[in-house]
Amino acid sequence: MKKIKNIIRLLGVLLVILSLSGCYYDDILEDVEPIEDDISFESDIISIFDASCNMTGCHNSGGTAPDLTPPNAFNSLISNGYIDINNPVNSELYLWVSGQKNTPMPVSGTDATIRNTILAWIEQGALNN
Repeated sequence: MKKIKNIIRLLGVLLVILSLSGCYYDDILEDVEPIEDDISFESDIISIFDASCNMTGCHNSGGTAPDLTPPNAFNSLISNGYIDINNPVNSELYLWVSGQKNTPMPVSGTDATIRNTILAWIEQGALNN
């Protein structure tokens, strides 16, 4: 009898743990005005990568792909298919920064300004300017 009570308690605890771990709330993406200014890869996009992405152990030379260091970022994004200028919101890079991939980028959390700047750059043709 004591063994059955312990098993029931254990199952109850497991049920509570499983139900709590299953709770997930989608992030609500903040509404931000679309960017209509021209976005420069060199000044706008590289500055995002320098501040959030290409530090040691992350997206640097020899780190996790893509290599987002200033001399390599553009070629790494384009040649490895991270950009889809025909469907910008389906671009791999945009999906990461908008939190639609497994781990949002940057890992500190999604940021509306970063997300909209990158989307505007892709919509403008993802130029190496």
